[in-house]
Amino acid sequence: MIPNKAAIIDMGTNTFHLLLVELYENRFETIYKEKSPVKIGQGGISNNMIHPDAEKRAFYTLQHFKNLIDGEGITNIFAFATSAVRNADNGAEFVEKIREKFKIYVNVIDGEEEAQLIFEGIRLSGALNDQTSLMMDIGGGSVEFIIGNQQQAFWRKSFEIGGQRMLDLFHYHDPILPEEVENLTVYLSEKLQPLAEAIQHYQPTGLVGASGTFDTLSDIYYASLHQTKQRTEQVFQLPREEFEIIARKLLTLNKEERLKIPGMIAMRVDMIVVASCLIEYILKLLPVNILICSNYALKEGVIARLMGKDSLATVESR
Repeated sequence: MIPNKAAIIDMGTNTFHLLLVELYENRFETIYKEKSPVKIGQGGISNNMIHPDAEKRAFYTLQHFKNLIDGEGITNIFAFATSAVRNADNGAEFVEKIREKFKIYVNVIDGEEEAQLIFEGIRLSGALNDQTSLMMDIGGGSVEFIIGNQQQAFWRKSFEIGGQRMLDLFHYHDPILPEEVENLTVYLSEKLQPLAEAIQHYQPTGLVGASGTFDTLSDIYYASLHQTKQRTEQVFQLPREEFEIIARKLLTLNKEERLKIPGMIAMRVDMIVVASCLIEYILKLLPVNILICSNYALKEGVIARLMGKDSLATVESR
């Protein structure tokens, strides 16, 4: 059977991802993948705008992605935009410009759909079992939470409290000040009240973090052990105690010092502080000793749908 090739573009608030794959009936093979710190939310997310500089970075990256897609002869392109675009007053105009410039049709998805795709991606990674887990994906604009197991998601919700938003609201000093952490924690307890109620109701006993911040935290942990992750693995464990050591360290270092931490990457260095504060807050609500880190998230959820391994509708394409 000749596989279908597909390109998935995940236009996140902080990072744009490109994934080129060959799709088979029960598996997929990655041809190429790349991520770029476009930071489309920078300079405008708090005003519900895509800043002209952010638009320039986005177009530069999309041109590069389109060249790679065309080079592989791929015509099936599935592009998704999330929090920064769906909340921007000029988001529809931005998407129309992309269609005109690159012939790429961008599907702007709502928070619930984003959470569902993340769930399907995590499930494809093999990170779930029969136990009920809380899943989370910390984006630049929004954070998605899902409660479920490998069979189904019982509850899912998106909160517009992503890393760029938390940075803009609370992280004024570097290193972050204790009172800024305190103000952030108060903010989280207010915003995440529906999550606290859902945790109480469903009683999850595991925590699974998807990509982004969790990839970097587990990279830092592996580097501290002088180990490297195996490329064939998609799921990694980060002991809670080790996470807490890393998180405490991040609070005391400035950007330059954080960049020197083995395993740290430049595109995560700003948001990782507030993201770690969020994880710390979530851990107070859950009885877990190990954080499970899934390499797969939204874009792999799209692949799960393309292979028919989803529990909902198929992906839109034009």
